[in-house]
Amino acid sequence: MQRRILVTSALPNANGPIHLGHMLEQIQTDIWVRYQKSIGNKVIYVCADDTHGTATMLKAEAESTTPEELVEKVRQEHLQDSEKFLISFDNYFSTHSDENREFSELIFSRLDERGLIFKKKIKQLFDIDKQLFLADRFVVGDCPKCKSPGQYGDNCEVCGATYDATDLINPRSAISETKPILKESEHLFFDLPKYQSFLEQWTGSGTLQPQISNKLKEWLGSGLKAWDISRDAPYFGFQIPGTENKYFYVWMDAPIGYLASFENLCRQRDDIKFDDFWGRDTNAEVHHFIGKDIVNFHALFWPAMLDATGFRTPTKVHAHGFVTVNGTKMSKSRGTFILAKDYLKVLNPEYLRYYYATKLNGSVDDIDLNLEDFVQRINSDLIGKIVNIASRTASFITKNFNGGLADDVHDPTLLAQFKETGKEISNLYENREFNKAVREITGLADLANQYIAKHEPWKLAKNPDKSNQLHLVCSQAIEMFRILQIFLKPILPNSAAKAEEFLDTDPLLWADLDKPLFGKSIKPFKKLLDRIEIKTVMQLVTEPDQDGKSMLEENPSTTAPIGIEDFAKIDLRVAKIESAETVDGADKLLRLTLDVGNEKRTVFSGIKEAYKPEELEGRLTVLVYNLAPRKMKFGVSEGMVLAAGPGGENIFLLSPDSGATPGMIVS
Repeated sequence: MQRRILVTSALPNANGPIHLGHMLEQIQTDIWVRYQKSIGNKVIYVCADDTHGTATMLKAEAESTTPEELVEKVRQEHLQDSEKFLISFDNYFSTHSDENREFSELIFSRLDERGLIFKKKIKQLFDIDKQLFLADRFVVGDCPKCKSPGQYGDNCEVCGATYDATDLINPRSAISETKPILKESEHLFFDLPKYQSFLEQWTGSGTLQPQISNKLKEWLGSGLKAWDISRDAPYFGFQIPGTENKYFYVWMDAPIGYLASFENLCRQRDDIKFDDFWGRDTNAEVHHFIGKDIVNFHALFWPAMLDATGFRTPTKVHAHGFVTVNGTKMSKSRGTFILAKDYLKVLNPEYLRYYYATKLNGSVDDIDLNLEDFVQRINSDLIGKIVNIASRTASFITKNFNGGLADDVHDPTLLAQFKETGKEISNLYENREFNKAVREITGLADLANQYIAKHEPWKLAKNPDKSNQLHLVCSQAIEMFRILQIFLKPILPNSAAKAEEFLDTDPLLWADLDKPLFGKSIKPFKKLLDRIEIKTVMQLVTEPDQDGKSMLEENPSTTAPIGIEDFAKIDLRVAKIESAETVDGADKLLRLTLDVGNEKRTVFSGIKEAYKPEELEGRLTVLVYNLAPRKMKFGVSEGMVLAAGPGGENIFLLSPDSGATPGMIVS
């Protein structure tokens, strides 16, 4: 039965550009959306910019423009960045819209009619110079607990304490640098405590991840407080009906932007209706993808508002963790606050989509963008394993069989294993366990490469009597490559499109697993993806540190001991030296062509004085497999072979026992 699913990502704020933290969420959402579409479900993906608040008003003032002009300019920039990362929105809207105003006023009026809105006088810090009340983020002072200076008005980054802005010692306005005063104002509140029992049931119903549900039990256990939903003028946002100078708090109308963006899409299309997804009696699904820092808004305030005003609540709220870079928090001072547009200047967006997929799961754990690991996974997994299957076999089909694939299956058992594993991969995609799905996919790629290495089509091609076997082996390799493209398409849609062109097939869907290409024709293979170098990737983090040193500068050599965890990072594999040759212009280098089981590697090694090229061919050695490629004037060296000795003629290449095979992991 076809499912109808409405999916949203959290709304990026209009006060800044899209960065790689935003992209984690959008990529996670998009992979899930593309998977659902691939298996035949009707999916609609909407998002919008979060535009309202004092910060937007102040930024527009600083840029000598209007808030309206600013938010539309930023919306276009956000949309362009997202589209370049292949995010497949059906609608990308704005919270500053007629639709959002209409829904905000409707929800407020229904809450008011039910007696869930009340007024209360409060005291807030007020900037006399700017004549506005200060939100917590615009108040700076000394922490009331540890006395650390320069802390914002809601929490201390030094000791982790939380507090009210009025508790700060020596508070000052972050806008005017003046000392604020306490001023009284009457605000409107949503009586959230009346929804205590409803939220206790709802948050424990399976709608949330267990980690989030357990965290919210702490909030609920201490009792809910009424929610302040108003802000005083001057403020960029929607004025609350029946008031003179009160505006909806940004977090009141921001999630309503999900309704507004979908309603805007409904007005553009005849095939979808608002109530079919947001009515109480619908059997459609609504899924929110958010960061763990905004769970309270999406899992307490939002479902209470929806239920109180006659709308359905979300089917699922999927929270994820933060992005760190090389193990540390994204930071402008450390050069690790990477903007989407800066990434796109250097790297293919699909590389980030793939890397995030290798890390994403159903939990809310933080995800580290380790740049060396990033290079390794792209070069090893995507190029060395996935693309390698087609690049090693397609040319034989093109040259020897005019592009025509064999009619028969060479190894039915192996091919059946590919299809059978598809059930598990599908289940992992559904449950957002993308990292496990990728492991299953790359595991199948390993099997395909082992199959190719076992049958050695390059040798079969030299023997006319083996033509039929060559045809069968390469055709099965192409079919296994096709299946892997189906599995990877939610993650790598552009690469899949190129593969579809090469395979001369219609856009691949999950149902196509049972529609093999045997007996059909393919086009000449063209390179799908390029290897990357660590130096290229490190361009993303070249900001100097406090001492003026670039993060690209190599650390000085040291004899300090390393831990077992450092040694465990080294991937050593058995390699067979297929050929060795001297390098023109190099006194010490030999160019080695290595068979690593599932791929061929070229390595430049300084062992010329110790070995003649012909002595090395056919010999087994040990390769540092995950060493980043190094560009030399003679070419690119894709690893390092291990040797010992003082140098010159006294270098001894490490060789495993004769029972070892290419590609075997050395442990």
